[in-house]
Amino acid sequence: MADASYPEDLLYHPEHDWARVEGEQATFGITWYAQDALGEVVFFDPPKVGDSVSKDEAYTEVESVKAVSDVVAPLSGEVVAINEALEQSPDKINEDPYGEGWLVKVKLSDPAETESLLDASTYEASLQ
Repeated sequence: MADASYPEDLLYHPEHDWARVEGEQATFGITWYAQDALGEVVFFDPPKVGDSVSKDEAYTEVESVKAVSDVVAPLSGEVVAINEALEQSPDKINEDPYGEGWLVKVKLSDPAETESLLDASTYEASLQ
């Protein structure tokens, strides 16, 4: 498993999801804290390319040896890519939650929503 970390270049949702915003697109995933709480991830049920996701609403599920958990969208938009590698290796979510363990890429419908997300230090402080 990865070591605890909260990269400074990401934005964080209070429900333990992250977004890496690059122009009008963002990559989503779950935080180190979320994957640690879940334990070993054994299945990822991705949305379909073209699906719409809405900020603060569940858009998919991850299943671990402990539980099935909803994954909340940190921002709204249209899914433009899914991490197909997770179909064969969902453990990448545990091993590299901010890199190879990303979940989806989304074309943002309202980039201003980023203003409501947390920076790394604020998110990390919320975990105390």
